[in-house]
Amino acid sequence: MSVADTTRDSDSGLLTDIEQRTFEFFWERVNHRNGLMPDRWPAPSPCSITATGFALTAWPIGVERGWITRDQARDITLLALRFMDQLPQGEQPSGTSGYRGFFYHFLDVETGLRFGQSELSTADTSWLQLGMAFAQSWFNQENDSEKEIRALAQRLLDRTEWDWMQANSTGGKGNLVGLVPGEWLHSAQLEWI
Repeated sequence: MSVADTTRDSDSGLLTDIEQRTFEFFWERVNHRNGLMPDRWPAPSPCSITATGFALTAWPIGVERGWITRDQARDITLLALRFMDQLPQGEQPSGTSGYRGFFYHFLDVETGLRFGQSELSTADTSWLQLGMAFAQSWFNQENDSEKEIRALAQRLLDRTEWDWMQANSTGGKGNLVGLVPGEWLHSAQLEWI
């Protein structure tokens, strides 16, 4: 065996180990009562909707790698999407999870309601939606559960009013819902949104 082959095998083993540890991080820390993912660990923290979006992509990866079953991935994905679908949205500064289809950056990991004074976030909502879209495409079987995943993901994606955000994120209802003034126009993250 050549040095190049040994290095390649070593790199492959390292990457596999990192993949599995990353998956296990999500699987061990997700709230198995509602599918929300904490922002950080080991300190207690609110849910990050970005981390929840990443978790929605982790579950199918876990199936593909043989770390969990398709049924386990389907169950946790359904749990998260059902939970997010029923969360209240509205103009109130508390007691809601978001507004016009957008979610606050941080949610209480148990209730799913706005945590503290976190902002209504286009960037973090986008990461969550990318996870939803991935789940929607990966769960492609014609059984009731996977059809429900696709329908819930589509409903959550469709209710996000991007045209409203474009027109109102430079101030508008900022005091009511936590918009960051100028977020849409001035965000470096705009390129990937």
